[in-house]
Amino acid sequence: MLIGQDGEKVGVVSFSDALESAQKASLDLVQVSPSDTKPIVCKLLDYGKYIFDKKKSMSASKIKVKRNTTKEIKFRPSTDTGDYNIKLKKIKSFILDGDKTKISVRFRGREILNSDMGLDLLNRLKEELEGIAQVDQEPSLEGRQLLMVLSPLKKKS
Repeated sequence: MLIGQDGEKVGVVSFSDALESAQKASLDLVQVSPSDTKPIVCKLLDYGKYIFDKKKSMSASKIKVKRNTTKEIKFRPSTDTGDYNIKLKKIKSFILDGDKTKISVRFRGREILNSDMGLDLLNRLKEELEGIAQVDQEPSLEGRQLLMVLSPLKKKS
């Protein structure tokens, strides 16, 4: 079974006739149906253009997908410098990837009495990330956690 370039059915023709008509129209003869079906269905089309259009539509659909993920990093008020630097580097990678980042400082036991240590930690983070991130939610105490949400800076067009 042969299908023409406009989509109309030509009918059942021999392979050599189908190949000859494809060469006359300077198109490709592409098998559409599986090889175990009777009759085999072939179509006349420009295969290079078909692949190009397919890739173009796939890339257009990928562009439309917008990620909206939130990552979280947890600190303690007594987080040491080395751990702080590692977590800061991770926060920077989240922000540069375009993800929102929720930063929490968790207090245990009597640490809640020194909640200003956690606030100082979040303010230090805010200052160090000032060039690449903006604060969506200012530091707020919720139960035994101090929370702050950062997001990437909006790009000016």
